[in-house]
Amino acid sequence: MENGSLWKLSTLLMAVLLASCGGGSSSHDDAPPPEEEALIVDDNPDSCSVIADDGSTVVVGSGLPDDPTLPEPNSGYRLGYRAKHSSKYMIVANTPLASMAGCKILKAGGSAVDAAVAVQAVLGLSEPQSSGIGGGAFMMYYDAKTKQVFSFDGRETAPAAANNYYLRCQDQDNPGSPVDCDYPVPNVMYGTTAFVQGSGRSIGVPGVMRMLDMAHKEYGKLPWATLFDTGIDLAANGFKVPARMADAISSASNNFALDANATATFFHDGDRTQPYLMGEVMTNVAYANTLRTLAEEGADALYTGPLAERLVAKARQAVGDDAAQTPITPSLMTLEDVANYQAKKRTPACSVYRDKYYVCSMSPPSSGGIAIAQTFGILNNFDLSLYPPLDPEYEGGIPDVMGVHLISEAERLAYADRDKYVADTDYVALPGKGMASMLDPEYLMARAQLISLTTSMGTAKAGDLDELPLGIDTTEEHGTTHFSVVDAYGNVVSMTTTVESGMGSYHMVDGYILNNELTDFSANPVDANGAKVANRVSGGKRPRSSMSPTIVFRGTEPGDFMLATGSPGGSNIPWYTVKTLIGVLDWGLDAQQATSLVDFGNTNSATTNVDGSNTTLDLAPLRAALESMGHKTSSNAQSSGIATIRRVEQNGQWVLEGGADPRREGIALGDGAM
Repeated sequence: MENGSLWKLSTLLMAVLLASCGGGSSSHDDAPPPEEEALIVDDNPDSCSVIADDGSTVVVGSGLPDDPTLPEPNSGYRLGYRAKHSSKYMIVANTPLASMAGCKILKAGGSAVDAAVAVQAVLGLSEPQSSGIGGGAFMMYYDAKTKQVFSFDGRETAPAAANNYYLRCQDQDNPGSPVDCDYPVPNVMYGTTAFVQGSGRSIGVPGVMRMLDMAHKEYGKLPWATLFDTGIDLAANGFKVPARMADAISSASNNFALDANATATFFHDGDRTQPYLMGEVMTNVAYANTLRTLAEEGADALYTGPLAERLVAKARQAVGDDAAQTPITPSLMTLEDVANYQAKKRTPACSVYRDKYYVCSMSPPSSGGIAIAQTFGILNNFDLSLYPPLDPEYEGGIPDVMGVHLISEAERLAYADRDKYVADTDYVALPGKGMASMLDPEYLMARAQLISLTTSMGTAKAGDLDELPLGIDTTEEHGTTHFSVVDAYGNVVSMTTTVESGMGSYHMVDGYILNNELTDFSANPVDANGAKVANRVSGGKRPRSSMSPTIVFRGTEPGDFMLATGSPGGSNIPWYTVKTLIGVLDWGLDAQQATSLVDFGNTNSATTNVDGSNTTLDLAPLRAALESMGHKTSSNAQSSGIATIRRVEQNGQWVLEGGADPRREGIALGDGAM
C-alpha cells in the first residue's frame, strides 16, 4: 500500500475509534510519521477500565459507582493500593481523567507521545493548579525501534528584555541598592524573602506546547487534531471537580481577586465566596475553544496570532481587575518573545548504577538528572541491599535507619553541587568538562568518603570542580505534576509538567493559567559575598529546575527497558525519585510498593525529611534513631505525585506493572480492566 493511502487509513481508523469523544476535522497539516507501521489497536472493551469492589468492570469516566473520576475527600494518603498489571500498554497520571485520556489514545493505537499530548490537554483542565498549556515541561523519551533515549526541553524562558534584577526590583534597570529596592508586586513573603508569584514578572514564555509539537512530529502516530478530543469534550460539557483542585481554588480565592477570567471560571457567578466545590460539575468553555484552535491550527497557534496576543496582553497587565485596580508589576514579555520560543532536544543525564542498570534523567536546565546521577554515583560505594525497609508488603514498609542515613547524606552532597554549579547551560557552562566532571566516578568516590556511618554531616559543601567562583543559590521550587506512559510499540514517555506554584501566577487567559516559573531563578544575582550565582536571570534564559523524569534500563546501555518514574514536588523531586528508584533497584519492591514507600530525603539542609502522610505507620523509632546520629528530622506530610511503570517478568511473560502515588488522586490504566 502506498504511504499516503496508509496514512489516510490510519486517520480514518482513529476518527472512528474516537468518535465518541467529539472529534472533528482539522486544518492542521499533519505529515505522516517518518516510518509508518500498522497501528496496534486494542479491541478489548474492558481496556482503560477498573475493577469495582464487587468485581465488575467500570469504565473510567462513566460516572458509575467505583469510577475513580468521582472525587473523594482528600485524605492525604490512600491506603490499600496494589500494583496494577497489563500486557501491552500502560499510563499512570495524577488525576483519573488524565489517565483516561491517555489510555484512550493508547487503546486506539497511539504512541506514548500521542498519549502525552492528550494527557497534557486534560491536566490543564482537571489539575490547573499544577500543570497546563501556559507552563512548561521536560520529557524523557525512549524510542524502542532505535533503542535510543532522548530528552525534550519545554522549559519556559525569560523575556529578552529581562536582566539580572528582573525579579528583585520594579525598576530593573536602575536597582540602586538591590537590597533596598521595591520588589515587583503583588507578592507573598517567605520569611524575609519576597516571592513574586502574582506579579507579571514571574511569568515565563510557555514551552510545553512547542515541546509536545516537536516530539509529536518525530514520534507521533495519530493525527495531532484527534489528540485533544477528550479535553475538548470535558471542558465543553463538564467534569466533576477533584478534591485537590477544589482545595486549590479555595486557597487561591484572594489571589484571584485581581483576575476576572479566573474568577469567572472557578467561582459560581464570579462570586469569590462561592468557589466550585469537590464533586460539582464545572465547565471551561474558553479552554475548550483554545483546545479546538490548537487542534485545528497546531501548536503554533499559541505562539502567533490572537492567542499569542492575548497571552502577552495578560502577562503585561498593569492593574488588577478589582474595583481598586490594584497595581501589578507587568511582564516585559513581547510577541517576539513568544513567537521566537524554541523547544530543544537535549542529551539526557545518564549513568550506570551498580554495573547493572542504566539510569537516564533530565539534563540542564534541570538539575534533577545530575543530582540523581551524582547520588547514585556516591551510593555505588555502599551496599544498600543490606538495609531494606521493614514489612514492605504494607504500603512499602518502614525505611531502615541506615538506608535513610546513607541516601540522605549522598543527597546532601549532590544538592550542594547542584546549588552551586547547575543552571541553564546555554548561558552558564557546567564546571570543568561539564557533566563528565560532575559524574566522574573518582570524584564521586571522593565525595562518598565524606560520609560517616555514624554521624550526619548536617549540611555539605560543594565539591571543588572549577576555579571560577560561583555563589550558592538555594532558590526553592514549588508545584508540578508527572505522568509515565508505555505504548504497545515499546516506546516510553516519562514527563514532568508544571505551572510552578499552585495556580501559577494567578493570571488566566483563554481558559488556562499562566505559569510563575521565573521565580525558579535566583532573585538576587549575587550571593552574600558578591559572587555571581549561575541561576541568575538573563533575557531568554531558562530557570533552573529540579524536575527529574527518569527512565531505567537493565544493563549498561539503553535497550532493555525496566522502569519509568518521576514526581512533582519542587526542590524535593530528586529525592522523591531516588527513593522510588532505590526501592526497586536495591530493595526489590514492586512499582506500587516503591511509590507508596515513605518519602525520605534531603535537599542539603540540616533537616532530614521523613514523610508523615501515612499516619498508620509508627515512624517515631526511625526518627529517634536518625536524631541519635545527628539528623534533625521533619515528619511533615509530603505531597509527592510519583507515577511509576515497571517492566517485569511474570509467569514467563513480560508485563507492565504500575504504581500510582497514594498521596494524590492518580491511577494506572492499561489494556484490560485493572
